[in-house]
Amino acid sequence: MKSPIQLSHDFLAEILTHQSIAIDATMGNGYDTLFLAKHAKEVYAFDIQEIAIKTTKAKLSQLNINRVHLILDSHENIDNYVSEIDAAIFNLGYLPKADKTIITKPESTILALKKTFNILKVGGRVSIMVYYGHEGGQLEKEALEQFLKNLSQKQYTIMRYQSMNQINHPPYLIMIEKRSE
Repeated sequence: MKSPIQLSHDFLAEILTHQSIAIDATMGNGYDTLFLAKHAKEVYAFDIQEIAIKTTKAKLSQLNINRVHLILDSHENIDNYVSEIDAAIFNLGYLPKADKTIITKPESTILALKKTFNILKVGGRVSIMVYYGHEGGQLEKEALEQFLKNLSQKQYTIMRYQSMNQINHPPYLIMIEKRSE
């Protein structure tokens, strides 16, 4: 059985080509950025923490990958950097092995998603890993789910991949495909 993050990557890989433009909205330790860089022509990776930029830059340098724009800015400002994308990935919560008080917030996440949907091509996809076991995580999860439930089913297909028998707030995956404008 695939983990949610494995399924997230598979879901995006199905539509990514070497002509694609992708966003890693929450760069973190750079694993999703690396994944996208191997499948897309160009990647825009965002984080508000300098340690994320440094960590990801080191990973990219080791593999001699230079098609990635590492951006020290909030994902809510994606439209300042790119105007059309094929795919995006979000990992909500906090940066592992870093300051756990710096977390994604409902307001900025939902604004980032609205902007992502505006620049997402028809047939494009967004994956969201929802980590909610930390302080503030449950509020973000609830706001996110409320926002997504209100999106048009004619415009978007939205699915959830979630463990049913795990304890301690296991993360889950939300997969979104844009069907029409």
